[in-house]
Amino acid sequence: MAHRLFICFRKGSSTPRNEVNGTVVDVPSPSVEGPILVELFSSQGCAASPAAEMLLSRLGRGDFKLDAPVIVLAYHVDYWDYMGWKDPYGSSQWTVRQKAYVEALRLDTMFTPQVVVQGCAQCAPNDEDALLSTIASAPRFPAPAFQANFQRPTSESLQVTLTGALRSKVDNNGVDVMVALYESGLVNDCPSGENKGKVLSNDFVVRKLEKLCTVKDISAKKTVSGTVTFTLWDNFNSTKCAVAVFVQNSSHQIFGSQNFQLPDDI
Repeated sequence: MAHRLFICFRKGSSTPRNEVNGTVVDVPSPSVEGPILVELFSSQGCAASPAAEMLLSRLGRGDFKLDAPVIVLAYHVDYWDYMGWKDPYGSSQWTVRQKAYVEALRLDTMFTPQVVVQGCAQCAPNDEDALLSTIASAPRFPAPAFQANFQRPTSESLQVTLTGALRSKVDNNGVDVMVALYESGLVNDCPSGENKGKVLSNDFVVRKLEKLCTVKDISAKKTVSGTVTFTLWDNFNSTKCAVAVFVQNSSHQIFGSQNFQLPDDI
């Protein structure tokens, strides 16, 4: 993709859980309206991204009084890696996801930092008021009622099995149920690039994303289930990680999401 397509803008929730034998987690009595999914596209190679990361970290920690809970996911794109610093969390997979939003939302360009809310509205997160307004006006849907089972088949892998109802009716166009494994509390020095000399802190960083299943023509109460297996990275620490489950259509519009903390002893 050409350089002109990319712009780096410069500035001008906790969930109840039950555990059984340290491997099973579920959320009892989900609310009628579930969380709002807030997706950040960012890069350590973009000078404007650290401020956006800080704002989204505050959002995810619950620092703002909102009418709805939020789930924050941060995707580090790879198209700024040529600027002198290769983002250690960057991936072309996240660049592809952002490009899909650019097309679905009929935008002219890709840029960082960018926030997409519920897959249907976007903003540049250098304006706190604009971000909170976008979240406040986002559509809400029931949270899925999944129970999660976590296992470690090997020391290098994590297996997540989900069983439950989506709590939203699905027509024959179908939806994908996606599972994201993300990590918080990441800190590293940046010795080169646009953020040279800075210590960068990142939370809610998506490390892995897999499709659990595709469903069509089902009622809101019908049980669906599936298993995903994540290949883990060096120095994986379950206490810093969590799993987000979300339902999306072919345009990546979000129709429900749910969050799970990993058991400490997994």
